[in-house]
Amino acid sequence: MLRDITLGQYYPSDSVIHKMDPRVKLFGTIVFIISLFLFQKISVYVVATLFLAAVIMISKVPFSFMVKGLKGIFVLLMITVVFNLFLTPGTTAFAIWKLKVTWEGIRQAAFMAVRLTYLILGSSVLTLTTTPNNLTDGLEKALSPLKVIKVPVHEISMMMSIALRFIPILLDETDKIMKAQMARCADFESGGLIKKAKSLVPLLVPLFISAFRRANDLAMAMEARGYRGGEGRTKMKPLIYKKRDHVAYVILLTYLVCIIATGNIIAF
Repeated sequence: MLRDITLGQYYPSDSVIHKMDPRVKLFGTIVFIISLFLFQKISVYVVATLFLAAVIMISKVPFSFMVKGLKGIFVLLMITVVFNLFLTPGTTAFAIWKLKVTWEGIRQAAFMAVRLTYLILGSSVLTLTTTPNNLTDGLEKALSPLKVIKVPVHEISMMMSIALRFIPILLDETDKIMKAQMARCADFESGGLIKKAKSLVPLLVPLFISAFRRANDLAMAMEARGYRGGEGRTKMKPLIYKKRDHVAYVILLTYLVCIIATGNIIAF
């Protein structure tokens, strides 16, 4: 299941979205996330579904590859659905022992499941279509106005990009350590919750050691290449908006207007 997590990975392809300015993709991701929280209406989520499906199709990233990332949040998704089903007050639909499931709870659980799924898919589109260097440059450029108030924009962008790209690396390392421990008769599956938690100790200790070692190696490599922060640095490939980027901004704003109009006009 660890290998199924796609958040933080990059999928090389020759698509329009891959060629877009990273600032456009960052803005698009934020707009899409905001649109999911504006209304709780079926019509709004239909528009969001059509938009997300179109973006995934244009990105040329296989849908099956993107859906694999949902397996990692399955437990969180189920917990969210169960909590909303049983803890939302309203008209009782049916009862299980002393627990009541309401129609409002069913509706809330469905919306939360869809919202969480779309959050992961929308965020995955950003990382799957943007290289680490472009993502760092895009974040730095987007946050550049904060330099006026002495915010270390370059360092923040670098840390966020490295942290995001370390996700698949640490997951792969976890998978390797787990297989090595299982080859030595370690058992991560059987027993109760407490036993499973204790069985993770032999996994977490080497994982933390490996993570610190990788961080130290990365710091030494950056220092050996003369990295001293963002002061005075130049870009080999400076970010320049092109026609497709301006068109993308118009499409994103049109999408947001459609979401707001649909939420205010259509009742369901």
